[in-house]
Amino acid sequence: MNAHDEDGMKNLLRQSLPPVDGDAGPERDLWPAMLRRLDVESAAPAFSGWTVFDGALLAGLVGVAVLFPASIPVFLYYL
Repeated sequence: MNAHDEDGMKNLLRQSLPPVDGDAGPERDLWPAMLRRLDVESAAPAFSGWTVFDGALLAGLVGVAVLFPASIPVFLYYL
C-alpha cells in the first residue's frame, strides 16, 4: 500500500466515522445501579437441584453401561 492509498483510506475513515465529543461518557453513574442489581440477584435463592434433562442423561448413561459393559472404561476416561 503506497502513501496515496493510505491517505485515501484515512480520508474515507474520517468521513464515515463521526467525531467523538469530549464528554462521551454515560449521563449518570452506573455503578450504584450495578451494586443494587447484584444485591437483588444474590438475595434470591439459587436453584441447585437436578433437572429432568440431567436425570435423563444419567439414566441413559447407566443404560448404556448396563447394555455395553465394555463402554465403562471409555466413560471413565472422559471424566
